Amino acid sequence: MPGPANDLVIRPMTPDDVPAAERVSDEGFFELDSRMRRTHEPAAERRTDPHRAVWLERTRHLVRTDPGGCWVAEDGTGVIGMATSFRRETLWCLATYAVLPGRQGQGIGKPLLAAALQHGRACTRGMLSASADPKAARVYHQAGFELHPQMSMSGTVDRSAIPVVEKVRDGSASDIDLMDSLDRATRGAGHGPDHELMLRTWRLLVSDTTTGSGYAYLNERGMPALLAASNRRTATRLLWAALAEGPERTTLGHLTPANRWALDVGFASRLELQQEGYLGLRGMKPPAPYVHSGALL
Repeated sequence: MPGPANDLVIRPMTPDDVPAAERVSDEGFFELDSRMRRTHEPAAERRTDPHRAVWLERTRHLVRTDPGGCWVAEDGTGVIGMATSFRRETLWCLATYAVLPGRQGQGIGKPLLAAALQHGRACTRGMLSASADPKAARVYHQAGFELHPQMSMSGTVDRSAIPVVEKVRDGSASDIDLMDSLDRATRGAGHGPDHELMLRTWRLLVSDTTTGSGYAYLNERGMPALLAASNRRTATRLLWAALAEGPERTTLGHLTPANRWALDVGFASRLELQQEGYLGLRGMKPPAPYVHSGALL
């Protein structure tokens, strides 16, 4: 049985808390996904083992780099809520925020988010990726974030539509300075140490020519996870390369109206468009040409 409200403790997350935080996140997002899905859509799925391994490594990374931005809520039953956030230069990002199903609406989420927000108090910019949950949207709006619609595209890639892609190569740690420069030009801050994490867990594609530069990460499923470029032409080239290298069925997530070039690629490859929550921004415009990651933004 849940403990009384005065048993609630909000405290910094430790490395030992990360597995329990993962369980809270998985339960929370599975319940939300199940609730938000329409009747004709496939049933919600739990986090896969490869995805779980990446989640655990990413969260341990954030606890190391930003101990002041990672928090748990616990009572006599154990960890019942979690939030991870981080600062990169002048940008604060909310990576993950969840409360166990059945414990929501009990005054747990508000102090948890407040603790994470405090970590970004000196930052001039803020960024988060939110679900379509109306309650979450209200919370983020009240916290001062402008909500911009996100879309996703998914389906079986029409391989005959993929053009010949040139001037794209596998990337490495030697490209971090280039990538941070592109990050600053698009979202106002480099990813810094997060590139080291992504290089360990994802595959990197880079295009660096006299007419433009850009990079794209493919996640543990081989799908596009993060993309930044100096112009739309380079961004389009990289997205086509990512689709060519990826699985037959894929998803392009976190697409905003500011990145119409990504929709052009998705429609040309015969993917279907869906609404997918919001990009929350504070003190900044929607990044472009840019496709953000859900957690590392």
